[in-house]
Amino acid sequence: MEENYLELNKDAWNKKTSYHIESDFYKMDAFVEGESSLNSIELDLLGDIKDKTILHLQCHFGQDSLSLSRKGAVVTGVDFSENAIEKAREVNENLGLDAQFICCDIYNLPKHLNKQFDIVYTSYGTIGWLPDLDKWANVVSQFLKPGGTFVIVDFHPVVWMFDNDFTYFQYSYFKREPIVEIESGTYADVNAPIETKTISWNHSLGEILGNLINSGLEIIDFKEYDYSPYNCFKNMYEPEAGKFRIKSQEDKIPMVYSVVARLKN
Repeated sequence: MEENYLELNKDAWNKKTSYHIESDFYKMDAFVEGESSLNSIELDLLGDIKDKTILHLQCHFGQDSLSLSRKGAVVTGVDFSENAIEKAREVNENLGLDAQFICCDIYNLPKHLNKQFDIVYTSYGTIGWLPDLDKWANVVSQFLKPGGTFVIVDFHPVVWMFDNDFTYFQYSYFKREPIVEIESGTYADVNAPIETKTISWNHSLGEILGNLINSGLEIIDFKEYDYSPYNCFKNMYEPEAGKFRIKSQEDKIPMVYSVVARLKN
């Protein structure tokens, strides 16, 4: 099953992309009019990015990449979905921005790109689609300039332990067997008339941090957050504007974590 994870997941994301673009979740009209898709968590971690070169891994259809470009960064976005990258390039051109987009699996990125960046960035629902974090961390370090910074903001591995209703632990905190799921609709549009089969993995914080350290990165900041900036799970409520929690769990579980790491000179 693990052997064809790339084919299954790419098919799923190709199907999801058109519904995501049209969804209220992604607010495409507001984005085109100038609204940023970035949240305060990542903006605070990234700091001033004007004139910085940024490699955005697993960029979907490019909203965050283009938001970074609007803030003055020189951005290259990467995603394996042909439909997503096609849309990213279209929006980039329509907005008159200069971001570049590459369509490939990030494990194969060294075959498509020969450049180093000030910042490598990835966020929200990305590394769970990757089976091998040692390989992933080596890709991150390979594309950083000496002294360059890696920033990841993602959903906490504790979140992925639960069933969809957040009533019990269905999966291990640690990476075990692949998680195979068949889903109707999508998080951005639960009524989308699609069914997708996907394969993913849960990665513990120890696995994530350990592989980054082993690839030559030094952890300089690590945080956990008791909320999600997105209303993307079942049974969520909004105790503060832009901060969502699970009703049954309230503020008792971590929803998101962030890491900032620097490549040693």
